[in-house]
Amino acid sequence: MKHLALILTLASATCFAADLPDRSMTPGAINPDITQDNIQQTMCVKGFTKTIRPPASYTNKLKKAQIQDYGYTDTNPKDYEEDHLIALSIGGAPRDPQNLWPQPHKSEWNAAKKDQLEVVLYRMVCDGSLPLATAQQAMATDWIAAWKRYVAGNAALAKGHVD
Repeated sequence: MKHLALILTLASATCFAADLPDRSMTPGAINPDITQDNIQQTMCVKGFTKTIRPPASYTNKLKKAQIQDYGYTDTNPKDYEEDHLIALSIGGAPRDPQNLWPQPHKSEWNAAKKDQLEVVLYRMVCDGSLPLATAQQAMATDWIAAWKRYVAGNAALAKGHVD
């Protein structure tokens, strides 16, 4: 029974380790075209992210390579979302591999949860209550800690999505 508990503990730790990207491979990267001074003409315009989002052909190829680079034992690309660490909606670099990583779907801290943070940070930056650089740094450093800080108390603000 002790061995089963140890195995379950190690499996949980392994899953948690994948919830955040490996900072040596995915430290995050920002889009130099988006600045605090121009957010109302760029990222805060409805539909802006659609104009800069890379095509699936690019992200799918990168996802397959990064699954190998990350050393994931599950190599099925369908089990991952190739996600921007710093979201496009808050000025993340669209095509920079340092801003993209294969985020596991099968986790408490999955892409759907990260999407909630993206919505909250986007709204806060666009309404002027949070500086762009602060939002970018929070997401790049530890998006789970940022979720706990910005989303946990703002459930209503986290509803919806960013175009």
